Amino acid sequence: MAGKYVVRTHGCQMNEHDSERIAGLLEADGYAQAANDDEADVIVINTCCIRENADMRLYGQLGWLKSWKQEGEGRQIVVAGCLSQKDKDTVLAKAGWVDVVMGTHNVHRTMDLLKHARDHGPIVEILEEAVIDDHALFPSALPAKRETTYNAWVTIQIGCDNSCAFCIVPSVRGKEISRPIGEILDEIRTLAHSGVTEVTLLGQNVNSYGRDLALDARRQGGDRRVRPMFAELLEAVGSVDGIRRVRFTSPHPKDMRTETFAAMAKSAAVCEHLHYPLQSGSDTVLAAMHRGYTAQRYLERLAEARRMIPDLAVTTDIIVGFPGETEADFQRTMEVAAEACFDSAYEFEFSPRPGTEAADMQDRFVDPKVVNERFERLRVVLEHSAEIKHQERVGRIEEVVVEGVSKRNEGVMTGRTRQNKLVHFPSTEPIRVGSYANVLVTSAARHFLRGELQEVTAAPTHKVRLSVSAL
Repeated sequence: MAGKYVVRTHGCQMNEHDSERIAGLLEADGYAQAANDDEADVIVINTCCIRENADMRLYGQLGWLKSWKQEGEGRQIVVAGCLSQKDKDTVLAKAGWVDVVMGTHNVHRTMDLLKHARDHGPIVEILEEAVIDDHALFPSALPAKRETTYNAWVTIQIGCDNSCAFCIVPSVRGKEISRPIGEILDEIRTLAHSGVTEVTLLGQNVNSYGRDLALDARRQGGDRRVRPMFAELLEAVGSVDGIRRVRFTSPHPKDMRTETFAAMAKSAAVCEHLHYPLQSGSDTVLAAMHRGYTAQRYLERLAEARRMIPDLAVTTDIIVGFPGETEADFQRTMEVAAEACFDSAYEFEFSPRPGTEAADMQDRFVDPKVVNERFERLRVVLEHSAEIKHQERVGRIEEVVVEGVSKRNEGVMTGRTRQNKLVHFPSTEPIRVGSYANVLVTSAARHFLRGELQEVTAAPTHKVRLSVSAL
């Protein structure tokens, strides 16, 4: 049986990548992407459970989909991802019209579960840990339907061995498992051959990549030191012919090593952008979070990175109002954020997630009004830093990869720099997505740059997709 599908994705890049694989499996089975829900025979919701309102968002959508399913014979609903991994049977208990509930470890089973639901009724399948099989373990080993043609995500690692008090990821993604470097490089060579010029290496804690592989080798009689292999991987990926840009997300400050900075500086392909999550500037709060570093160590590593990698842009994550955060703790976060002078930051108000240590700290929760007031104070500091960093780029010629036409102005193109900054620039003629161009930066805002096109330096190498009507 084949038809049309829609995949809705919530959450991080790992979820986006899982959705690409789900779409790839559907298309490999004969399904085509629907233009809208009304055309669809299957709707997949790939969920996230990081934010507090994730549950309400999911069940609100499922409430609307109940009538959607009733209006079309044979329609199916799939709930996948982190929230279903956490809630398990609760999804069907609250929304009995769902056909398939699957977690984060069985993306490879999508088609089997859909068939089972058609033949036997609704099914919940949640695996408690990853299946030790190459094509099941890593989503990158499965077929993919990517929305862009010039860039791609590549999974290098799944799971997380950290125990951050606020984070649900270890519970829903499992233990840390690194993908063999040879498989990663083979996939990237294939992507480069298809015209991809930019790859982003994905993992929950990418800079601990390979530590488990080294440990396994040592257990089997090898003499390799047990340490991360991320720097080696960066250099190897950066040397793949056809790959012009290499990015990665997300690293953990406690595992940041000098050799990673050295690899970033050495490889011409590795972009000058480091996402470096601070979370808090207070040592007391960092200890309560189990982050494994102090504010001073964080700043020392940051200074080292900027010293070793010319023109480095740094972004971060900060949580405001973690349980027990005092005004003095928050003031320290403000001070560290100002000293770090980030290019941009993702700022979050603390959101308790059931199943995490922090969710059980109710007696230490900070008054929401206080949290909101602190959030606004910190936002001023972060935006001031962003303005400083963006103003520094005015007058410079930046290389951008063209992402498409601006959503607000058809005469304006958008591109992204190596530092991951968005640039808007007018163009009298359309420029193909995936092209590289030089743009003179003429002005700056907090969240983007404006510029003037100087020249297109490289055309995209990927094939142009033709619509059915064009054939």
